[in-house]
Amino acid sequence: MSLSKNRKRFIAGASCPKCNTLDTVALTLENAVETLICVSCGFTQTQTPKQATAATRQFEQMIGVFDPAENSEK
Repeated sequence: MSLSKNRKRFIAGASCPKCNTLDTVALTLENAVETLICVSCGFTQTQTPKQATAATRQFEQMIGVFDPAENSEK
């Protein structure tokens, strides 16, 4: 059994939905499920790609999406 280590990516300027502490929110991705974690109070929230698409506002115009996997060298 191999262990995989997921990196936490901190979101600059984001505040925790529970404790409202600024710059304590990190995002991890495992098995296509995004998990939001507050390192201050321990709040967690998960979201699948379907939930993320459904949460997008209908008439919002998007400039672009940054996907680091598209730019990585193989």
